[in-house]
Amino acid sequence: MGVKTISPIEAQRLLDAGAVLVDVRERHEIERERIDGAIELPLTGFRHGDLHDARGRKAIFFCHSGGRTRMYAGQIAAKANGICEPYVLGGGILAWRKAGFDTVKGPQPPGLFKRLFGGNTD
Repeated sequence: MGVKTISPIEAQRLLDAGAVLVDVRERHEIERERIDGAIELPLTGFRHGDLHDARGRKAIFFCHSGGRTRMYAGQIAAKANGICEPYVLGGGILAWRKAGFDTVKGPQPPGLFKRLFGGNTD
C-alpha cells in the first residue's frame, strides 16, 4: 500500500468528510505549534495499535515540513495497514499555515541573544 501525498486544500476536504490528522512530530515541536484536533503520535514511539482513533478513516500524517513523513511513508503505510487509509500532508504544518489554515501556537523558545546573555536586549 502506497501513501499518497496531498496538499493542505485536499487535506481540508478530507477532514470535512471525516478524516483525521496525525501529527508525527516530537512533543517539544508539538508544544510550539500544533493543529487543533490532530492526534499526537510521534514517530519515535509510533506502533501499529496507536492508530485506534483513526480506525476505518482516512488519516493524514504530517510533520514540520513534510520530509519526515515522506521518509517514513513506507513505515507509516505498514503500521496503518488494516486500520486506516494513510495520506501524507505535503509540506507539513508549514504548508498548512501557508495555505491559511489555523494553527495553535505555544510558548516559543527564547532568541539566541537572550539565551546567551539573558535579560533585556536594550
